[in-house]
Amino acid sequence: MIRPVCRRDLREGGVLVEWDWWTVDFGDAHAGAVGVLIGGSEPGPVYFDVGSGSDVPSTRHWSAYDGRYRRPRAEALRAVCACGWRGAAEYALDWAAVGDRPLYEADVGLSGPLADWAAHLSVVREAAVPLPEPLTVLLVEMAERLNGTAEDTPLAALRAAAMLERIAARGGREAASALCDDGLSAEAVATGLGTSYSKALVMLLTAQDR
Repeated sequence: MIRPVCRRDLREGGVLVEWDWWTVDFGDAHAGAVGVLIGGSEPGPVYFDVGSGSDVPSTRHWSAYDGRYRRPRAEALRAVCACGWRGAAEYALDWAAVGDRPLYEADVGLSGPLADWAAHLSVVREAAVPLPEPLTVLLVEMAERLNGTAEDTPLAALRAAAMLERIAARGGREAASALCDDGLSAEAVATGLGTSYSKALVMLLTAQDR
């Protein structure tokens, strides 16, 4: 399920990246966002002048490239993914319709980039190892029950979440250890999980250190 994300912040090279979309399937490894193009290439981050001090806030969120206060002005938008994928389609911004409003206040259509990113996720999902149907049903039911408990008795839900984290961590270590014994490469693990090579490598190395 694709979920909109309100300012889900990750750090890339010390720069704040605010992702717009996220899925339970792939998490931060394939978080999606609307990318900006100026002159056919991606501009650098936008910095905000907050006065004196060494810490200067910055962002790459598309809505910051509105040309106001000497900031760069986006010419087109496209889909981007945390894995490094970039959508081929470019969606020109109609500045005549936007006018002098900030981009976050303008009614800018983002359905194109969202659809492109969703198509990219479909390719990733097809390459990933399929989950057994009984396990998929159990995970969906567990998520629904946990969300319902969080509304009624949040402390109990938090305890259950902690237990699930420990169960998942133990099961994950056992699975990674078995993959190490089979000699599966980090590249193959990354593809099977739909995650990054670095995360897959960490899983395998951690299992080997047990």
